[in-house]
Amino acid sequence: MKPFASVFNPMVVRFIAAGLLAGALVGGAYAQQSGLPINAAASVNGVIITNDMVEQGIKVAISQGQKDSPELRKVVIEKFIEVLLLSQQAEKDGLANSEKANTQLMMIRQNYLADLELSTYMAKNPITDADIQAEYNKEIASLGPQGMITEYKVSDIAVASEADAQAALARIKKGEPFDKVAKSVSLAPNKVQGGAVGWVQAAQVGPQLASALTSLSKGQVTAPIQMQQGWYLMKLEDKKSSKPPSFEQAKAAIRAGMTQRKQYEFVGQIAKDAKIVVQ
Repeated sequence: MKPFASVFNPMVVRFIAAGLLAGALVGGAYAQQSGLPINAAASVNGVIITNDMVEQGIKVAISQGQKDSPELRKVVIEKFIEVLLLSQQAEKDGLANSEKANTQLMMIRQNYLADLELSTYMAKNPITDADIQAEYNKEIASLGPQGMITEYKVSDIAVASEADAQAALARIKKGEPFDKVAKSVSLAPNKVQGGAVGWVQAAQVGPQLASALTSLSKGQVTAPIQMQQGWYLMKLEDKKSSKPPSFEQAKAAIRAGMTQRKQYEFVGQIAKDAKIVVQ
């Protein structure tokens, strides 16, 4: 699970970000600065756009490749004005209480609170440089005396049942290309790439998949493997060995992996105490 915390309503963030390259769509005709509170950048029919909101909008734009400038600030303010104008008009048109609006607003609130909970948890339980160094040392030690990293170029097919997996495997054994079968039956997003996953290390795919993967020869396909998400077939496209990166080279990737694992474990802890019913 990737963290995407932001003080912005995610829909507004996308709205702002999408319009930054388009230039000033609203224009100066909407500007009316007299009588505004100290921390206000603008207002629309009495609704205040604060300087803090603008600063957050600028940060979002910069993170997406924009360059900080007075012009960027102007565009961000104009996009906030545009959003407020449209949202206020939606209120007038009776759209605010529609089922579609209520569903979207509920999802936005849930996503924001989920992001906030994750970011708060990580702030209270940070991953230190010492943690990263220890993880790096552990990974280096796991390489054995040769000290080389083995990477596997993998493709996979994900289906809902063992029967579906067996049927897909039968097609492959009859000579149908793996990528064609993946495009036909896989439920994973990478089906459009013929099931291509790319280069991975055994430790990145979990013990069950790693055990199957390391036993394959180039071009071979596993028997169906049951996972929590469904049933999988994996094909080993290629294999290579290389020297491990230095600590500084690996530091960012290790931190990202540890963060993702820590968040996953946190969600798992919460799930244990929850009553979850799936149709």
